[in-house]
Amino acid sequence: MPTYFTPKSLKFLRALARHNERAWFQDHRDDYETHVREPFQRLLAGLQAPLAEVSAHYRADPAKVGGSLFRIHRDTRFANDKTPYKTWQGARLFHERSRQVPAPSFYVQLQPGNCFIGGGIWHPEPPVQRQIRQFIVDNPGGWQAAAHAPAFRRRFALDDADMLVRPPRGFPADFEYIDDLRHRNFVAWRGIEDDAMLGPRLLPTLVKDLQAMAPFMDYLCAALDLEF
Repeated sequence: MPTYFTPKSLKFLRALARHNERAWFQDHRDDYETHVREPFQRLLAGLQAPLAEVSAHYRADPAKVGGSLFRIHRDTRFANDKTPYKTWQGARLFHERSRQVPAPSFYVQLQPGNCFIGGGIWHPEPPVQRQIRQFIVDNPGGWQAAAHAPAFRRRFALDDADMLVRPPRGFPADFEYIDDLRHRNFVAWRGIEDDAMLGPRLLPTLVKDLQAMAPFMDYLCAALDLEF
């Protein structure tokens, strides 16, 4: 089985965290291309066929620019942190309509000590949050199967980093999953050990993750009137 990332991939990102400066990055751009971006492009190419079997409406695009890979450059215009580069490389496996409407995505991240795969919708606007919450209230059985099935919860955690202190107004207080309505982000994720990101089982493991996350993503797509 092919491997994609190597210890040099993580070494580069660790060094970038220590030397987050434009001059340093320009001096080491070839290392970024060879050990981070190009391996990620190959991984995305390897995910294309199995992702199409999970959903015909999702894309893994290995294009160097404008595809699944996020830019390594940070947008610092409105940030207090003015460091110019992210210290991780992420890629989004996106819905075919994601450029037109809000849509959930799969996500893979390479970062020393913080590699993971996730899926869902991150920082949706309040109307989209409310649409998802209302869909959960109207379809609790489907939410139980998609987000609380034992096999799913053994593999993934629901992101709880950014939640309302209290349940949102306008929903029944005795609703079975009232605490789930406190989520601002509807995301499931699983951490991946660094050694696993560097090993030969990375691709089949990610494929299993995509398959296992499919019911959760299908539910969110249904909530937003998207095909899965």
